Amino acid sequence: MWPELVVAIVDDDSSVRRALTRLIRSCGFRVEPFSSGGEFLRSIDDHEPDCVLLDVNMPEMNGWEVQSHLSCANADIPVIVISGEHDLGALARAKRNGVQHYLSKPVDADLLLGAIRNAIA
Repeated sequence: MWPELVVAIVDDDSSVRRALTRLIRSCGFRVEPFSSGGEFLRSIDDHEPDCVLLDVNMPEMNGWEVQSHLSCANADIPVIVISGEHDLGALARAKRNGVQHYLSKPVDADLLLGAIRNAIA
């Protein structure tokens, strides 16, 4: 169990946020869901999560912009990118930007949980 560790979920799709929250909580992590990149970035002024699940395609501020803000702020938060599109260019971009894992939706539960554990370890 990982009850003291916090995983932030940043996804504009409420059904995806709910499903991921249930899955990750069932493994003993604390979860903080956010519906936008801006909402998430404002929250890290108070505290940083141990890992971030970040959707790429969001309105207003996409996942790449959020990840860029984290990098510029020197936030050492492991990022796992999730995307509805499997794009080799996006995968390469994720690797260049220091993203821990790039996963395509629908996300395999075991693969996602393994990626979270790996990112936090």
